[in-house]
Amino acid sequence: MQAEMTSKERVLNLLSRQSVDRMPCFSGMGCVTVAGMEKLGIKFSQVHFDGEKMAALAATTPEMYGFDSAVVPFDVGVEAELLGAKLNPYEDSEELLYPTLRDKVARTADDLKIPTDLTRQGRVPVVTEAIGLLRERFGDKVAVGTYVLGPFTLAGQAMDLNDVLKMSAKDPAGISRILDILSDLVIQLAHVYKEAGADYITVREMGASTGMVSPRTFANVVKPHLTRVLNSVPRPVVLHICGKTNSIIRHMAECGADALSVDHKNDVAVTRAEIGDEPVLLGNLDGYNVLVFGSKESVRQAVKECIDSGISAVWPGCDIWPTASPENMAALVEAVREYGGVRKA
Repeated sequence: MQAEMTSKERVLNLLSRQSVDRMPCFSGMGCVTVAGMEKLGIKFSQVHFDGEKMAALAATTPEMYGFDSAVVPFDVGVEAELLGAKLNPYEDSEELLYPTLRDKVARTADDLKIPTDLTRQGRVPVVTEAIGLLRERFGDKVAVGTYVLGPFTLAGQAMDLNDVLKMSAKDPAGISRILDILSDLVIQLAHVYKEAGADYITVREMGASTGMVSPRTFANVVKPHLTRVLNSVPRPVVLHICGKTNSIIRHMAECGADALSVDHKNDVAVTRAEIGDEPVLLGNLDGYNVLVFGSKESVRQAVKECIDSGISAVWPGCDIWPTASPENMAALVEAVREYGGVRKA
């Protein structure tokens, strides 16, 4: 009898389009829970600045629920901080709040400066320490994931978003120069994370969803730079875009990622009809409404619907909201194992 694959083998085989023993249950974005924090006796505001606590919290997801991956970091402010933005971690709040950026740092491309030696800058040492600790903790058993922002999304953090959108329509040369600089930063950071021990990287370009830009703007402004990023970062790499992505899914597929990630607003059956069966398609479970407010049975039903629609592997279509119950997290993994079956990538 053939030995069961490890979680890491399962994830990496899927992303490289090789055979897997069953569908993995994993994520490329934040997937930690309050239950994990309570088990460790830590607050969410503490984990963003401490590599040991960050790794320990990420490890609770595979250890408590059976996920095939552990992912760090948990917020999306690392890149903007490298450009000079200040982070508000809400350390004194008793509520569960994600860190936010306090300010904008640029108005033109000339204001954007990439610091030298990213390994020593901002919170990069915290994230790389966490990646290394997870690699030591799990060895070759569990896949360690991380993520970087796409250049267009990062532009909307570093600059006033309205300025970014106006430039996209009226100043293509100006926005292209900005996105070139930010692409360089993203590519460098992805290599730093890979060298620290990450098994796979997700590029999160959520700021370029069709709720923000038109399909034409995506094709003309976002796609060229995203393609350069995806073909320059270490493999395997996943492209994630939130929202209704059916109208840009073909463009996404042409950008060069090893896999595409879509959220629950994407009609996967329509997506499959558009891009075919070959691309690895990840998603599109609602990590908030289903996992926080649903019952175990509704979680199971949502998993089955994802698989029936043509998903290559079930993973949350965005960050799992940390108040997701342990029962629903366990039900997610159990349902993927039951309905995922023996598959070929």
